[in-house]
Amino acid sequence: MALSREAIVEGLQELLGPDQIVTDEQVLRERSIDNFRKLEHIFDTYTLPPPAAVAIVRSTQDVAAVLAFADRHGINVVPRTGGTATEGGLETVVPDSIVVDGSQMNRIIGIDPYDMQATCQCGVPLQELEDRVRGVGLTTGHSPQSKPVAHMGGLVATRSIGQFSTLYGGIEDLVVGLEAVFPGGEVARIKNVPRRAAGPDIRHVVIGNEGALCFITEVTVKLYPYLPENNIFLGWTLESMKTGFEVLREVMVAGYRPSVARLYDPEDGSLHFSHVAAADECVLLFMAEGTSGIAKATAEGISEIVARHPECSPVDGDLIRTWFEDLTWGPEKIAAEDERIRATRNVNRTTEVSAAWSSIHDIYEAAIARIREEIAGVTLLGGHSSHSYVNGTNMYFNYFYDLGDVPPEEEANRIYLPIVAIICEETLRRGGSIVHHHGIGKARARWARDEYGSSYSILEKLKQAFDPSGVMNKGTIIA
Repeated sequence: MALSREAIVEGLQELLGPDQIVTDEQVLRERSIDNFRKLEHIFDTYTLPPPAAVAIVRSTQDVAAVLAFADRHGINVVPRTGGTATEGGLETVVPDSIVVDGSQMNRIIGIDPYDMQATCQCGVPLQELEDRVRGVGLTTGHSPQSKPVAHMGGLVATRSIGQFSTLYGGIEDLVVGLEAVFPGGEVARIKNVPRRAAGPDIRHVVIGNEGALCFITEVTVKLYPYLPENNIFLGWTLESMKTGFEVLREVMVAGYRPSVARLYDPEDGSLHFSHVAAADECVLLFMAEGTSGIAKATAEGISEIVARHPECSPVDGDLIRTWFEDLTWGPEKIAAEDERIRATRNVNRTTEVSAAWSSIHDIYEAAIARIREEIAGVTLLGGHSSHSYVNGTNMYFNYFYDLGDVPPEEEANRIYLPIVAIICEETLRRGGSIVHHHGIGKARARWARDEYGSSYSILEKLKQAFDPSGVMNKGTIIA
């Protein structure tokens, strides 16, 4: 028999103590969503069932106790740390869920400059870890825009990527080892070694699981030398995205590894580069970093490639540097954006996908054309590529639209999701992936079968094996 809401709270209080269990009504409402339904927070119009409680966990043992309790009683659990998710992965779609909040597990356990790795608990903000390692001349190499507010557990759980990924890779390339708690309270630790061939790489059962399989409690990541004095910024304007994609491809195929490699179309670029480019121009930019010799050779090699495309006109690198220094989004920018939306009812959203070089431009053009034709109220529609590989790149669609007479609580279903659907459909039609780095969450889970194709059964079997009672974040990844 299912426990009542009151019994769930009492059980959690017995496990952790009353001071670690939050039942304040407003907090519960706020913890029922993430940034996918950010307008519900901005306009205080929450629609999802609030959780029974938020359990503030302070140790691996706390997490194990809560997950064992939830598994025993069939209670849905939603893991949470920094709360910066964007795809509905933190939504409490099941009534009387438990939100397990790991933000108080915020200890940096160790920084090892010799073995070049750092270990921390799941609730450590990335900015805090980065500041600490920079103090000893190192960097994590991971720098998403959410760096000031994102926490390490959530970054690993959502398979995050940072702005320097073309050099350092995504979070999956940075994670050395980790600790996680599975349903029933089983604690699993994956040791810290540079590589091993002892069977499948089981880190990837945990990395990107989005709380649908387990709760990540501890993470060890690689470190790299921090040499900002050697950074070289390069930029060009050009007429077409097609040329820009070709330049990116040639740079990657040639083996160069700039930390930043970005291509903006005119509309998206207008938000950042109106002082650099004309209204109808695209912007192509790079940053080379590392030792002075590597940075210099990378910048020279990229410049030689771009020179083969006369359409590209150079931009003063200092102008690119100025743009770059204001990229991250902390609490002040988030609050200002929330206030802008309240005042104007004009909403900014993004959707990111990835594909091979041969199809990414077609995806970009097809999705843009359909959105313009099918979605009313769009006030800006553009995009940029920001993460490239030898065999392809990503496309980050950026768009604004007016709410009009649509109630804020209906915005996600009536405007946002229809745009996401267009982008996913055009991407799948051309063999790309419907999500590059934000995670599937609950918002894009409806396309998971099409995304995985015949390999979807592997995903289902993982869920059945590690969460047989179905208590971990229902609706996330697997709809």
